[in-house]
Amino acid sequence: MKRNAAGIMKIILLFTLVSFYVPSVRADVKMPLIFSDNMVLQREVPLKIWGKADQGERVRVSIQGQTQTTRADRSGKWSVILDPLKVENPVELVIRGKNTITYTDVLVGDVWLGSGQSNMEWSVRRSDNADEEIRLADHPNIRMFTVPRRMSSKPLDDLEGGEWLVCTPENIPNFSAVAYYFGRHLHYELDVPIGLINSSWGGTVAETWISKEAIATHDDFRELVSGGPGFDLEEIHEEAIRKRNEWAENLEKNDLGQQQNWQNPDIDDSQWQTMNVPGLWEQTVLPDLDGVVWFRKEINLTQQQAEQNLVLNLGPIDDSDFTWINGKLAGQTIDQYSAERKYNVPSEYLVEGTNVITVRVIDTGGGGGFWAEENQMYYVAGSERVSLEGNWKYAVGVKTAAPPQSASGPNIFPSLLFNGMIKPIIDFSIRGTIWYQGESNASRHKQYQTLFPLLINDWRNQWNNPDMPFLFVQLANFMQPARIPGDSDWARLREAQTMTLSLPNTGMAVIIDIGEADDIHPRNKQDVGKRLALQALKVSYGKDLVFSGPMYKSMEVDNNTIRIHFDHTGGGLMAKDKYGYLKGFAIAGEDKVFHWAKARFDGNQVLVYSPDVENPVAVRYAWGNNPDDANLYNEEGLPANPFKTDQW
Repeated sequence: MKRNAAGIMKIILLFTLVSFYVPSVRADVKMPLIFSDNMVLQREVPLKIWGKADQGERVRVSIQGQTQTTRADRSGKWSVILDPLKVENPVELVIRGKNTITYTDVLVGDVWLGSGQSNMEWSVRRSDNADEEIRLADHPNIRMFTVPRRMSSKPLDDLEGGEWLVCTPENIPNFSAVAYYFGRHLHYELDVPIGLINSSWGGTVAETWISKEAIATHDDFRELVSGGPGFDLEEIHEEAIRKRNEWAENLEKNDLGQQQNWQNPDIDDSQWQTMNVPGLWEQTVLPDLDGVVWFRKEINLTQQQAEQNLVLNLGPIDDSDFTWINGKLAGQTIDQYSAERKYNVPSEYLVEGTNVITVRVIDTGGGGGFWAEENQMYYVAGSERVSLEGNWKYAVGVKTAAPPQSASGPNIFPSLLFNGMIKPIIDFSIRGTIWYQGESNASRHKQYQTLFPLLINDWRNQWNNPDMPFLFVQLANFMQPARIPGDSDWARLREAQTMTLSLPNTGMAVIIDIGEADDIHPRNKQDVGKRLALQALKVSYGKDLVFSGPMYKSMEVDNNTIRIHFDHTGGGLMAKDKYGYLKGFAIAGEDKVFHWAKARFDGNQVLVYSPDVENPVAVRYAWGNNPDDANLYNEEGLPANPFKTDQW
C-alpha cells in the first residue's frame, strides 16, 4: 500500500508540474491593425468587423446598442456584418471572446482612402504655408491613418503597423497634404466626421497597386504574372542593402574632407572655389557630379548675439547634409532631398566675431546641393534675420558613381503594393478613393488608357462596391515650357486620365495651373485637395455645385476659324489675364503642323484662328509637358481641361 501510495503521489506531482510548466494554448481574440482607438467607421452601410480567434471560439461584437455573435472557423478567422451605423459620436466598439477588446473614441462618419505615388504621399509640413496650416490643424472630428510601406509577393491579411490619430497640430505635419486638405474641405461642407487612410508610395507605377487576378487579364501583363514573381524579395532586399552599405563605406573612406577634417573652422580654404547658392550644382559649376561637396561660409555675430541660441535655416538640400558651426555638429538630415533644414544652434557653439558654417552635402544621383527658394536660406540671431544666400566657398570631397539602385523596389513586379498595402484593408468599409499617380506611367500613356480603368474596377470589385466613387488628380504642368507646339508624354497621359472619366462615379481634379517647371512636387496641395473635394461633393454626395472647369465638348470649322464648344462653363468662361487675352491654343491644317493660335470668346464658346493656317482642321489646348500660359477658366475659378480635337 505504501508503494502504491507513493506512486500515486508521484503521478499527482508529475501532472502538477506539467500543468504548471506547459504554456497555455488559449489564444486571445486578435484584431487587424486597421482597427484602433480614434478610428472612423463608415456610416450608413452594412459594416464588416473581422479578426482571428481559436477555432470555434464564440465572438461577440457590440456597438451603438447592437450586438452580433459568431464563431471562428477552422482557420481561426471570424467576421460579422453590423447593421448600418448612424452618426453618433464618440462610441465604443467592443469585441468579446476569451478576452475583451474595447476601442474608445470611435467616430462614425465617412472614410476615404488616398493612394498613389509621391504627390499623394507628400506631407503637410513640406507644402505651402506649412507653419500656419499646422498651427490651425485642430480638427478633433478628422482622423488619420498612414499605412506603412510594405511590398509582398503574396496577398497579406494584416499590416505591419499603424494607428488612427486625431487631427491636431502635433499629428498633422507628416500626414498626406492632399488627403488632409481634401478631408478638411469635406468636413467643413458636410459637418460629419472624416476618416482618412493614406496608402501611398513615391515613384510607383499603377500596376503594382493592382491585384494579380486583375492584372493577369491585361494583355501586356498576362504572360509576366502567369508564373508568379520567380524571385525572393527578402534575398534581393538584403543584397541591395549590402551593396548600398558597401558604397557608403567607400564614400566615407575616400572623402578627402573626412580625411582632412574640413569641418574644422581653422583649416586653410584659400584654394576653395566659390558657388552662388541656392542652386543645384549640376546646373551651375559641377555638371554630372555625384558624391560629396563641402561648403563653408563665415558669419559675424555680436557679443549679445553669440550669447543667445541661433536658428539656422538652409532650406532643402539634395540629398543628405551634415552641418557644423565652428566645428561642432549643429544638425544632420539623411536621404531627405526635399526636407527643409532648420537647425537650432546652442549659444555654447557660438563666439563673438567670426563664426564658420560648414555643410557637407552628399548627393546620390540627380540634382545635388542647396535648392531653397528665395529668402529660404538665413539665420536668426536674437531679433536679427540675416540672409545666407550668395557666394559660399566649396570643395569637392569625392566624386563617385551613384549608389547601386535597389532591385527590390515596388515597381519590379505587378501587385507588390496591392498585396502589402491594399489587401490588408480591403474589408474596412470606405466611402471612396482619391488617387494621385501617373507620372511614373507617363512614358506608357497608351497603356494607361486601359491600365487605369482596370485598377479602378479592380478596387471596386475588391471592396465589393461597384459604384464606389473614385476621384483622381490629373498631372500638373511640369518641366520647361515648349517654344513651339508639339506632342508630349505628359499631355498624352492627361488625355488617358480624361478618357477614364467614361467610367461611372469618377471625377478628376485638373491642376494644369499649379505645377512648377523645376519641381515634380507642386507645393500648393490646398487647391488639389479642394478640387478633389468639389468632385466628391458632386460624384459621391450629389450636391448641386460647379465642380469642374470647362471641358471640351465639340468643334466646328467656319472658314479659317474653329469654334470650340464646352461643358461645365459654370457662370461663364473667362481668361486669367489682365488684358483678357486667351492663351495656350494651337491650330493645324491637314498637314498636321501646329501653330500657336489666337483665340477669343464668343459667349461661352471660343473662336481659334491663326494667319499661318488658312484651312484649319484641329485645335489643341494646354497640350504639352508644361503649358504654363494656359489661362482658360470658368467664373468659379476652375481651369479648363487640356484637350485636342484631333485623333492624330
